[in-house]
Amino acid sequence: MSALDAISVITAKRDGCELSDTQIDWVVREYTRGGVADEQMAALAMAIVLRGLDRRETAAWTRAMIDSGRRMDLSGLPGPTVDKHSTGGVGDKITLPLAPLVAACGAIVPQLSGRGLGHTGGTLDKLEAIDGWRADVDAADLLRILADPAVGAVVCAAGADLAPADRKLYALRDVTGTVESISLIASSIMSKKIAEGSESLVLDVKVGSGAFMRSLSDARELATTMVELGTDAGVRTVALLTGMDTPLGHTAGNALEVAESVEVLAGGGPADVVELTLTLAREMLVAAGLDAVDPADALRDGRAMDRWRAMVQAQGGDPDSALPQAREREVLYANTSGVMTRLDARAVGVAAWRLGAGRERQGQAVQAAAGVRWHARPGDRVTAGSPLFTLHTDEPHRFAAARAALDGAWDIGDTPPDEPLVIERIGLVPV
Repeated sequence: MSALDAISVITAKRDGCELSDTQIDWVVREYTRGGVADEQMAALAMAIVLRGLDRRETAAWTRAMIDSGRRMDLSGLPGPTVDKHSTGGVGDKITLPLAPLVAACGAIVPQLSGRGLGHTGGTLDKLEAIDGWRADVDAADLLRILADPAVGAVVCAAGADLAPADRKLYALRDVTGTVESISLIASSIMSKKIAEGSESLVLDVKVGSGAFMRSLSDARELATTMVELGTDAGVRTVALLTGMDTPLGHTAGNALEVAESVEVLAGGGPADVVELTLTLAREMLVAAGLDAVDPADALRDGRAMDRWRAMVQAQGGDPDSALPQAREREVLYANTSGVMTRLDARAVGVAAWRLGAGRERQGQAVQAAAGVRWHARPGDRVTAGSPLFTLHTDEPHRFAAARAALDGAWDIGDTPPDEPLVIERIGLVPV
């Protein structure tokens, strides 16, 4: 029988031993209840970072996180349920047009989203730029909105009783240098997604300079681990590895990205945002058993826009309200002519964060109107003296730090780069 006390569990993993399901269940349950102290769980998390968890341990850890709270029951909804998760990137506003688009095609989309973390933007922060829109939706309202045939999609914050162990452990890992464990990252994401109750899940795993997973091998390992966890839990799961060396679209910020998303829903928008939105929509519809539906039709005929407006209104927002505008702007200009060959996503994300679009600590307010607009992307021709970036903020003292972040963030040369948007696909659901 494995010992059930915190020190025994910590030392077992420290010494490279496998933890039993019983040990994992106990330590996660007791940590959630307060019976295992923060410093003890921090020591265990560090041991896991250094020693790792195998597939069985990772699955057991994920189950224990799910069992720390309630599971949502979506079985009574009038259609197939499918969700999407992105591991975070710069200019990644894909959820905003994607959720209403997939709902317009007949699926039901319960999208539990988060806030910005470091240089990456948060979906909830973006939507809160819309007047009146609320991120907190209780369980009864969530089911009511999802069951409404005119809506069928919700983008909201996870309830406090959904995988509460993850909420507590995530905050601890963030301040103890124990974020970098693929098993802990995968279990954090998948515990919430499995507890949410969707039948199918599509994962957008970013890889590149602007992603948390900078190497292809790490991104592939994370994607494979999450697909295995979802599949083992009975959720039809597929992952796409998508490039994040270059930021998506032409904007990073909150209101700026909402405006760009509305352009996509109106039938326009940046080509890369449209391409990734449609690619993920097709994966979600296949997973939901609706592969005969072409989401491009719903963009063209206005059905996706109708769902967007209904979704915003269902959560208290006014889709016709003017989006916030920054009080101050500054333009950076090109000093040479040629083809843009590189635009560093991380640098752009840090610039947007420094302008006020992100937060320096949990709970801090963000500026709805702050951010960066870039006027050229890799492959575009630029002319000396033409605008490259427009910086937006309410506080002009932030411009200098944002300029410093962008220093050296782009190259201008002769040969356009070849950067595929979708790098690889991992999962059992056929296209």
